[in-house]
Amino acid sequence: MSSVNIKIVKSKKDLRKFIDFHYDLYKGNKYDVPNLFSDEMNTLRKDKNAAFEFCEAEYFMAFDEKGKMVGRVAAIINHRANNKWGRKSVRFGWIDFIDDIDVSRTLFEAVENYGRQKGMEEMIGPLGFTDMDPEGMLTWGFDELGTMPTIYNYPYYPEHVGKLGGFEKDNDYVEFNMKNPPRVPEKYTKLANMIKQRYNLHVKKLTKKDVFEGGYGKIMFDLINTCFKDLYGYSELSDRQIDQYINMYFPLADLSLVTVIEDWNADKKPIAMGITIPSLSVALQKCRRGRLLPFGWWHILRALKWHKTKGVDLLLIAVLPEYRAKGANALLFDDLIPRYIEYGFEWGESQVEMEGNENVQSQWQYLNPRLHKRRRCYKKKL
Repeated sequence: MSSVNIKIVKSKKDLRKFIDFHYDLYKGNKYDVPNLFSDEMNTLRKDKNAAFEFCEAEYFMAFDEKGKMVGRVAAIINHRANNKWGRKSVRFGWIDFIDDIDVSRTLFEAVENYGRQKGMEEMIGPLGFTDMDPEGMLTWGFDELGTMPTIYNYPYYPEHVGKLGGFEKDNDYVEFNMKNPPRVPEKYTKLANMIKQRYNLHVKKLTKKDVFEGGYGKIMFDLINTCFKDLYGYSELSDRQIDQYINMYFPLADLSLVTVIEDWNADKKPIAMGITIPSLSVALQKCRRGRLLPFGWWHILRALKWHKTKGVDLLLIAVLPEYRAKGANALLFDDLIPRYIEYGFEWGESQVEMEGNENVQSQWQYLNPRLHKRRRCYKKKL
């Protein structure tokens, strides 16, 4: 392609075009799981996303000589993360492009120029505003169904990164798929019973009142902040962000698939939690261009409320560091697996895990985990 023109998103109309490009590029792809259009709008709008309390961003669209859109990318600076980790990084996210090296080069250059103007010293990504956004470019597992919380991309994406040069590994992730067992593995049950007796840890199931009036919504995200604080690129969620996520995810959540573990020796202190949801992958693929209307809402509702889906996404699992060696996660699985069996889920999907995080990966050992995806965050000096 001889000429690629960059346009900055300046209006809601531009932002709609920016979001819609992904649906156009991946139309008919059986592995890509597109996000809901409304969720994308709320995340990218600066007047909606609470992350803009400590982030700034610019969105770029690429067009060919005929005026056809051929790519997009977001340039994001998370000042809270930069201050915490002592880095001057501009993040690239929401990157999509046709298989043309001139297009991908121009998009990356737009992020680089934005970063330099803001005094940044490196470009990293794909990353979102925070860890609650999808992160990591898929580098292996292109013939595996994607999930709602992760990125799917064509195989030529990492090929372009390699051809452009200057990029190196910043962090690698792995993902696992586990077949749901016909019964709870005996080792989980034995360990769970021992933990209850030895450490006085107990399962708590939540009600909507617990979440919205009893403070458990905030308690769970406070646990996430504590447990994830040392993970790659993490920046603590603010109270406003936490409120936003509670109101976004919990009104329709099946709380039987959410488990909290309490330490009854410490005044029923919550020490671990697992948030899992019926897989929305197929339902989201049936939402035309990410819209809930006219029938998208029905497919989402069937999966969330009536479990008309084959899998479950192990969305967020957090255990306080001092309780990990005590096997608190066994209590989570001992409670959740019978519910997966009851609902007829055939498999479970882990979310992105740092490649070297053996503590997290060891919790799947009794579930015959299958490594089926790899992804990478890159960095490039500016």
